[in-house]
Amino acid sequence: MLSMLDPSNAGQSFPDVENALDEPDGLLAIGGCLSTQRLMNAYRHGIFPWFNDGDPILWWSPNPRLVLAPSCINLSRSLRKILRREDYNITFDKAFYATIKACSLTRANGLGTWITDSMISAYTRLHDQGIAHSVEAWYGDELAGGLYGVAIGRVFFGESMFFRRSNASKVAFAKFAQYLERWNYALIDCQVQTDHLTRFGAHQIERKDFINLLNVYCAQSASKQAWSVQN
Repeated sequence: MLSMLDPSNAGQSFPDVENALDEPDGLLAIGGCLSTQRLMNAYRHGIFPWFNDGDPILWWSPNPRLVLAPSCINLSRSLRKILRREDYNITFDKAFYATIKACSLTRANGLGTWITDSMISAYTRLHDQGIAHSVEAWYGDELAGGLYGVAIGRVFFGESMFFRRSNASKVAFAKFAQYLERWNYALIDCQVQTDHLTRFGAHQIERKDFINLLNVYCAQSASKQAWSVQN
């Protein structure tokens, strides 16, 4: 049975992730709030929010989990060629709100996204506290693509990405992974399997192994230079 979370108790513990449903895969709890305290507690334990506008907050911990070590990113020959062209200028935390807003917009296939106004507000608060970060790909003065997510210890929890020009999000992610390696990050949480991320070398691991990695890496510190690149 799914746990119901108290929206007035941000410090309430989540149920053990092993109690998550098999169908739909990983659904663990309903309700609660999107406070900084609750979100931090969720990510630290391998849980993330994902719900549609108008629905209650749903909390997930799927099994298996898609992950990527920054040092093991796979760059195709064509992407390496694109990177050498330097069509895009990559920045960090220069346009967080514009990036998450772009990720929330209706896609070319006509489908919307799960990034509601309440999610945008919650992650903007995390960004203001130096917890959530954005990566931007610029084509001149145009924000051509990017991504955002949450950083805890030596783990980056990826949330969403977008592009307005060809290959912009791919370049942003590839460059970002290279910086994460320099900053001593150990793991990128990619959540669930996609062909796009699998081509970068992301692979699935058992949820219990993912939680074990979080217990180690979230308690460690990344480089002091992380996110301090001059844009």
